[in-house]
Amino acid sequence: MKNRIILVSGMSGAGKTTAMGILEDMGYHCMDQFPVKLLPNLLEMITLESDTRFHNLALSTNLVDFNEFKNTLGVLDIDLQILILESSNQELLKRYKFTRRTHPMLLSNIATTLEDGIQIERERLSKLKEQNCLVVDTSFLNATELKQRLNKVFAINNRASFSISFISFGYKNGLPMDADLLFDVRFLPNPYWVEALRSKSGNDQEVFDYVMTDKETKRFIKKLKPFLDYAFKQYIKEGKNHFTVGIGCTGGMHRSVSIVNWLFDEYGKKYHCFKEHRDLE
Repeated sequence: MKNRIILVSGMSGAGKTTAMGILEDMGYHCMDQFPVKLLPNLLEMITLESDTRFHNLALSTNLVDFNEFKNTLGVLDIDLQILILESSNQELLKRYKFTRRTHPMLLSNIATTLEDGIQIERERLSKLKEQNCLVVDTSFLNATELKQRLNKVFAINNRASFSISFISFGYKNGLPMDADLLFDVRFLPNPYWVEALRSKSGNDQEVFDYVMTDKETKRFIKKLKPFLDYAFKQYIKEGKNHFTVGIGCTGGMHRSVSIVNWLFDEYGKKYHCFKEHRDLE
């Protein structure tokens, strides 16, 4: 697999820290404030390593002197992409006044006022923006909107960062505390009353087939799936990273396990999914 590296740079206060957090949630291995002079050596080392952590790497760094090592990068077998974050002077001034942080240009005595520091940094980044890179203006973006923008461009294996956990449980043992949605499937036919299936679970094909081929189960799935399709899309729009769905039956062995196994297989085609059968011994 070709290593994919995202270099994150841009204006101070434009959202680099937020962007790095989003990329980390998407599955990237992130390194903040990486010294730009060490970048060629790191990238060369990555091409020689088989460590899977380097397959998707995001580095936050100061790329003002990008041209110094541009030729080196050209000979490396790396899918290198540059993300530049910027914002309007007015918005950056507002953000700095709100956070009360000191601009890097003031800390290094390059500028004497915040406005001067912002302008100097913008001029330094102008040459970098001439490179083949993605420039995102965050002046009017909130964190959720920035996440949506980055997901469209940098999603790993064309998957969004949204993940889902499906949990089967028995009501007699209590509710799962971390579930966002709970569905009670005790109205479905219970394999417990079939002697040959009683000691088995929804992980066994006989039980799974018994539950999933029943006409009431088919009706339930026909109503459940469109609802979950809609709900997941809406939660993604709201910026939620992870969602937990609980499926409960009486003992947590047969019906709920079968439904969770079906949901895991179905939604695993599109999302990063997990499953847990809480009450199976």
